[in-house]
Amino acid sequence: MGRGDLTNGQWARLEPLLPAGKKPGRPQTWTRRQLIDGIRWRTRAGAPWRDVPERYGPWDRAYDLFRRWQRDGTWKQIFVQLQAEADAKGLITWDVSVDSTIARAHQHAPGARKKGPSRRSLLAASTPSPTTTAWGARGAG
Repeated sequence: MGRGDLTNGQWARLEPLLPAGKKPGRPQTWTRRQLIDGIRWRTRAGAPWRDVPERYGPWDRAYDLFRRWQRDGTWKQIFVQLQAEADAKGLITWDVSVDSTIARAHQHAPGARKKGPSRRSLLAASTPSPTTTAWGARGAG
């Protein structure tokens, strides 16, 4: 078992929340626990999928499980269930604090303060008059 792998207690808590397998028959070569540990290793390390250590199974099997559960909402369902149970036990504090000194608009946001001359006045000043060209001659053409 690796340093960041699920403990037996964590696995016992997580296993009932996982969807039931649909395919009867031959047992899987790689257990779900190994594949989930591989997914957790990859997200924790930030490494490419192909770098998932072999002890977690083939990288493409871990990736396939991750994407399948991401698409069908399994990860979100597990998260919501664990969050609801933790909230019911009083393990989550829902204090929210917003400090307006850090909620600033970007300099190009609508209503941002302008410094110096306006953009229109700069464009008007840089546009040549219709009677002159870039070479200073009138109506050359």
